[in-house]
Amino acid sequence: MIPPRLPQSRPRHHGFSGGAIHLRGIVLPEGEERDLWITDGVMSDQPVEGATTISETGWILPGLVDAHCHIGLGPDGAVDDATCLAQARADRDTGVLLIRDAGSPRATTFIDDLPGLPRLMRAGRHIARPKRYIKNYAVEIEPEDLPAEVARQAAAGDGWVKLIGDWIDRTVGDLTPLWPVELAEEAIAAAHANGAKVTAHCFGEESPAQLVAAGIDCVEHGTGLDEATAAEMARRGVALVPTLDNIEIFPGIADQAQPRYPLYAAHMRHLYERRDHALALALAAGVDVYAGTDAGGTRPHGTIGAELAALERVAGAEIALGAASWRSRRWLGRPCLEPGAPGDLIVVDRDPRRRARSAAEPAIIVVGGAVVSAAR
Repeated sequence: MIPPRLPQSRPRHHGFSGGAIHLRGIVLPEGEERDLWITDGVMSDQPVEGATTISETGWILPGLVDAHCHIGLGPDGAVDDATCLAQARADRDTGVLLIRDAGSPRATTFIDDLPGLPRLMRAGRHIARPKRYIKNYAVEIEPEDLPAEVARQAAAGDGWVKLIGDWIDRTVGDLTPLWPVELAEEAIAAAHANGAKVTAHCFGEESPAQLVAAGIDCVEHGTGLDEATAAEMARRGVALVPTLDNIEIFPGIADQAQPRYPLYAAHMRHLYERRDHALALALAAGVDVYAGTDAGGTRPHGTIGAELAALERVAGAEIALGAASWRSRRWLGRPCLEPGAPGDLIVVDRDPRRRARSAAEPAIIVVGGAVVSAAR
């Protein structure tokens, strides 16, 4: 049960210029009102002498997570440094302080050295077959080269590799899987041997079933999930990042494809109509679900609020919040607000357990112990 809202006239937030900081508010997910301190960029639950109080009311959350995002990717492929920075800032300004970058055609490690920006976990480049994905996005290989390429991308990333699991096959006129099952299994094993996990873009029904059986760690989109695949994902501990807000583009894709590929167009409309049902099946089976926007390419950055609203529509506000904050951080092996963790957090003025997208409207954003945005 959600506890009653704290009595308050209006939130009190204070300006800050540097040094140790102090906050008081309702800390999520515990839902308890308490004090936090940050000194030298690190969280503490012990008072710090001389700390500046920057907030006395509100809801304090670990920085939000976008678990499917593309920094460095634009409509035509790789973008320049300035665009990369603008993308990262747009995400940060909605409270996203940790990004699992699910494939980018350019190196973005320079962002790691800049203060006040989200922390990135990269998956290297998308891996696809020739002419079976968007031009200039992926490294394109023949199926027999998949295990070796996965090993290369595992070395280039930060613990993840991203496959294109299915895409339109123009010789068939519909979605089909890209990889023979036995090669996918070998490639996933190669990633695991190199200390990386594997995820895959999967729109249709066949590719997630095949890749889950092959040992994959996560499925992106998952609009084709059925009850059996969802149950197998739960049994194996395979996660799902449904990117619900991004799925809103499916009708437009179908309309564009209709004249040449009517079977594919009908399939995409069907997948769109069952998008909430597929997620509900996953949740009912016990699959771990995380929030991702699929920002990058033609999709704008800074849309985690829309994804929170879409997840809330199916799963409720508290599940949506965890999927975009503390549960996602734990899944990715990153700390939340415990002592010793990096000082990455947000403060919001309205209880996000009542309206999840409120979390994407932060009054205060703290990155590495420094306030980078605050309501005045």
